[in-house]
Amino acid sequence: MPSQRNEPGIYTLILALPRREQIVVGSLGAMDFPQGYYSYTGSARGTGGLKRVDRHILLSQGSKKVRRWHIDYLLPKACFLEAFITKTRLDLECCIARTIGERLHSVPGFGCTDCRCPSHLHRSADLQDMRDAVSLAHSQDCSSGRRQDW
Repeated sequence: MPSQRNEPGIYTLILALPRREQIVVGSLGAMDFPQGYYSYTGSARGTGGLKRVDRHILLSQGSKKVRRWHIDYLLPKACFLEAFITKTRLDLECCIARTIGERLHSVPGFGCTDCRCPSHLHRSADLQDMRDAVSLAHSQDCSSGRRQDW
């Protein structure tokens, strides 16, 4: 793994869910997920930094089984497409998630038990709309880095 993966940052995963799924998501319980595209915004500012994105990819591929966060319940059912990255030590996770939520449908309460955001998971039927919303959020004033392909 390149050393840059140890750096801190904020990431947004773009996922495709090929069919409707009902998934039990930890303390949120059973949730319905329509077919479509999902973006999940998370923070990787702690130990290990952006290696967390690699962990999410492994979980989506079935190579990892341990579930710690809400997203870990959706990942095994979805296909990982790409990640948008803002390398930073700043706490920009909520700002980026809220900006995405201004353009896309929010999944209420998902990924935001430690903040006051409506959601850190968003859905769209259109992949380009998803990419545009995420790219815009990572390039807004609240971000100090730039997007990098994973």
